[in-house]
Amino acid sequence: MLLQPQQREKLDPSQDDNFYAVPRFVTHVDESFIDQLTNLYRERLKPNTRILDMMSSWVSHLPDDLKFSHVEGHGMNEEELAHNPRLDHYIIQNLNENTKLPFRDQEFDAVLNAVSIQYLQYPETVFAEIYRILKPGGIVIISFSNRMFYQKAISAWREASDAMRIELVKRYFRSVNGFSEPEVIQKQPSTPAIMQMLGMGGSDPFYAVLAFRS
Repeated sequence: MLLQPQQREKLDPSQDDNFYAVPRFVTHVDESFIDQLTNLYRERLKPNTRILDMMSSWVSHLPDDLKFSHVEGHGMNEEELAHNPRLDHYIIQNLNENTKLPFRDQEFDAVLNAVSIQYLQYPETVFAEIYRILKPGGIVIISFSNRMFYQKAISAWREASDAMRIELVKRYFRSVNGFSEPEVIQKQPSTPAIMQMLGMGGSDPFYAVLAFRS
């Protein structure tokens, strides 16, 4: 078993739908993180392809100079998704209640998940769905930092170090036969974490774990 039942638990077990009912038109990481993510997308995504932005919001951080044939959004707050200018269409779905994605097999060239992976309670099932809807050779990019809604992140994530979180996402990929060996990209802030906590500058650490459908 990838995660024990207690590792899937959240401090706030109330309905996620209620927690995300109010739109949050803010970014949950700093500009340095966003720039690195946008540059990574520019390097790894191909133009005129079909993209699924999973667990998205009012911004997707896709590069303005890269055009896609279709960008599908998925999230929990319709008002946020409706304000996202990069989405051609979107769906509302709580993946902790229904892990089955409403898309055809091999429908997308890329699946993206930015700073939201920590909220999945059944990641192995969701990653199996990601594999199903991904075209052969398609890429998955999971990005995260050390920020989160603490009460809604699963225990396995809350109690882990950043290095352990990288390994956890790698295990998510490895739980599905057919993904390539995960690649890790990371950049640590130049300011010590304690100084960041005291509001003394620095930037968010940047982590991304990538894999392809074989």
